[in-house]
Amino acid sequence: MNDGEITVVGSLNMDLVVPVARHPKPGETIIGGDLQHFHGGKGANQAVAAARLGGRVRMVGRVGADAYGAELKRGLEAEGIATADVAEIDSSTGVALISVSEDGQNAIIVSPGANARLRPEDLSPAQFANAKVVVLQLEAPLETVQRAAELGREAGARVLLNAAPAQELPDELLQELDVLVVNEFEAAQVAGSDEPGSMEEALALARQLARRVPVVVITLGARGLVWAGAEGEGYLPAFEVQAVDTTAAGDAFVGGLAAALAAGEPFAAALKYGSAAGALAATRSGAQPSLPRVDEVSVLVD
Repeated sequence: MNDGEITVVGSLNMDLVVPVARHPKPGETIIGGDLQHFHGGKGANQAVAAARLGGRVRMVGRVGADAYGAELKRGLEAEGIATADVAEIDSSTGVALISVSEDGQNAIIVSPGANARLRPEDLSPAQFANAKVVVLQLEAPLETVQRAAELGREAGARVLLNAAPAQELPDELLQELDVLVVNEFEAAQVAGSDEPGSMEEALALARQLARRVPVVVITLGARGLVWAGAEGEGYLPAFEVQAVDTTAAGDAFVGGLAAALAAGEPFAAALKYGSAAGALAATRSGAQPSLPRVDEVSVLVD
């Protein structure tokens, strides 16, 4: 699966992960398992996911001039991702503190570090010139995401925003998008509404948001996803797997969706491909180590 280039603009983090029996309550201290280090950051995760699934990927971001930053860049390069636009700056590299419970659910605190210093003026049309799909998230400054969307649109690429972490979004950004991917909590934040309590409510919310963005996808974890807009609408059930760690499942979905769209797949088929990638990622620990490859996803989809 290899056609147009995918430009990913976003975050690179070192994930510091501790397994726990359950997440602590406010003011409570619990004992966890051994600390593990994984390469992460929503931008880098989605870049690696797309690359492992056959995409030609360019990463645009910032890391600190420290050991974590150098390691993260080497990791991307080992995946065949172009990193000329991942600059090392005088800052700390982004870090995510993650606890993972026995049922596979995670709680995350992110220290953005260098990611917060990726500015609109750091972006150039050349970074988007060959892009068929541009992938964005919200772990970089909002004004930078806005500029990336504009440059992607000017280049004729399909612009996909995964609106995470959740926040309200200005219409100026939404009007530059082709695809908005959100979970149910993020969808409610963007819409300024309550979280959907049922599949029907989720689809209704997707239709509502599709008045502002051409295509809206709302992921619902183990229940699957709904979508609405210019590519039709519907419900796609999740693949049944035994979840171990959901840390990068959403990023795997976005990377799979982007890779399939860049390869010219129809939207419904691309959703299924992304869903399979997300399901497989939930069966393994860590962020980037959990991201599946083409042969694994192809088996599950077939």
